[in-house]
Amino acid sequence: MTAGAASDGAPTVPAGPLAGCRVVELGGIGPGPFAGMLLADLGAEVVRVDRPGRADEPDAGGPADVLNRGKRSVVLDLKDPVATAALLQLVERSDVLIEGFRPGVTERLGIGPHDCLARNPRLVYGRMTGWGQDGPLAAAAGHDITYIALTGALGAIGDPDGPPQIPLNLVGDFGGGGCYLVIGVLAALHAAARTGHGQVVDAAIVDGTAHLLASTFAKLARDEWSDERGVNRFDGGWPFYAVYETRDGRHVAVGALERKFYRSLVELLGLDVDPDRQHDRSAWPELRQLLTKRFAERTRDEWAAVFEGTDACVAPVLTLTEAAAHPHLAARGSLFTRDGVVQPAAAPRFSATPSSAGRTAPTVGADTEAVFRDLGVRFSE
Repeated sequence: MTAGAASDGAPTVPAGPLAGCRVVELGGIGPGPFAGMLLADLGAEVVRVDRPGRADEPDAGGPADVLNRGKRSVVLDLKDPVATAALLQLVERSDVLIEGFRPGVTERLGIGPHDCLARNPRLVYGRMTGWGQDGPLAAAAGHDITYIALTGALGAIGDPDGPPQIPLNLVGDFGGGGCYLVIGVLAALHAAARTGHGQVVDAAIVDGTAHLLASTFAKLARDEWSDERGVNRFDGGWPFYAVYETRDGRHVAVGALERKFYRSLVELLGLDVDPDRQHDRSAWPELRQLLTKRFAERTRDEWAAVFEGTDACVAPVLTLTEAAAHPHLAARGSLFTRDGVVQPAAAPRFSATPSSAGRTAPTVGADTEAVFRDLGVRFSE
């Protein structure tokens, strides 16, 4: 069966680059499960360990549980010493463990880094938190919005006269959190292969988000960025890198930063402006008014047709539902539908060991017996 032809809608491809890597994921929410999904998409065998009772939650398992696709699911009561002993046996047979509890929780359960590395010195122990394993806020509660607030990222996004705008939970949970956990795990796996020794990966959302701001801090240091929102190059402050409303109440995104792209934008819009004055800030208020007025003359899709195939760097702002049907995303298979659920395909792509979106998330605990049997783990509930 060729890639993309699996009966359940998931592509069937050769084993991914992490084939043979075993991962134990202690069940959590947000960035931890996302990291586990990404590792599974890359070919790792991921076993998610859930607590008793999670099966009764509405988002547990099944087609819509996208973050747990491609994994196997076991249920263990980690407050039970017998279950803890079984988990440690899983750890002995695995390459990676990832967990997203507050600092100190796994230590109290007897499955902290010291316990696990004693059983498996090559283990990579990945820890996902918002504030990190130490620091004044390490034990405090938080969510994506509070983490990115303290890094400066949230305060930099939005209109100059309005409140900061929440960028979904992409910047914190998934960008600065889950992705950095995976980066850390992969780097530690490489080190373990070289040295024979595992280690702890302390992935904190505040650290990852701050790291994502490297370019912005560099611009701030060079006086190329003002420490206020809505007045800079990438926050809508420049009129030729902004979002404009169209006649039908929808929007187009304009990113004509380079001179040749800006010239193309001006020509296609039929604006009576001198393209050589692109960076004359005194002309920007009038330019923004002209752009606002011109884009309001046609619908979003009419403008999309005007700019199709040009280098003006203009794109329609699509909804999540519309994105799945866009010809470019459809041609690349960036999104696919399985069991009525639109979801992202695996990313990035590999020439020799393709990644692949795993099968639909199983019901919670569906693989408990099979996982312990396959790995030769002795466990009796």
